[in-house]
Amino acid sequence: MRRWTLFILLALGAGFLVGLPERTVSADRAAPPATGAASATAVFAGGCFWCMEKPFDELVGVTQTLSGYSGGQKLNPTYEQVSAGTTGHAEVVQITYDPSKVSYQQLLDVFWRNVDPFDAGGQFCDRGSQYRSAVFVANASERQAAEASKAALEQRFGRKIATQILPDAKFYAAEDYHQNYYQKNPLRYRYYRGGCGRDNRLEAVWGDEARGEQVVAARNQH
Repeated sequence: MRRWTLFILLALGAGFLVGLPERTVSADRAAPPATGAASATAVFAGGCFWCMEKPFDELVGVTQTLSGYSGGQKLNPTYEQVSAGTTGHAEVVQITYDPSKVSYQQLLDVFWRNVDPFDAGGQFCDRGSQYRSAVFVANASERQAAEASKAALEQRFGRKIATQILPDAKFYAAEDYHQNYYQKNPLRYRYYRGGCGRDNRLEAVWGDEARGEQVVAARNQH
């Protein structure tokens, strides 16, 4: 992230902000998680990866979320390259979880309620294939669950779901400053979500189900 100028810092304190936070480049990258016998990983694309970590972090059984890039051809892509829309990669979040505490189906439930499944051109204010929504499946069981959940939503809403279901692809961790962004920069995170229209659109599509606390509480009771 570029550092705030004094003017913008003062504007933030006063509550007067114009424009969305800029998302710029850093060379440092996060280390991929080490997975053990009791761990599994899942990868989802839901537009800006800043906004996809928090809903999964709140699930009991999720041990780590990691923002990154997947689904394209470019080796070791940078944020600048991916955001240009020429690499084929999408912004994704990789979830490490304990299957004995949280199921893949529960992860799918949270994923769907944090995307606009009808948008084929990106997500919310972020446009382009690099912001597409997708489920990356690693095996037949995940594919079956993802396809079934997508079909159920098409039946429920009576319209086509644009979210793609894709074979698992190499995951590249994003630069360090992207990781846990909602924790490191809570004010800018909230402003970005609101300014991008994410919460309003999720509420329009999902109603009360878009309220993360309710969804998480329901899922953690299973």
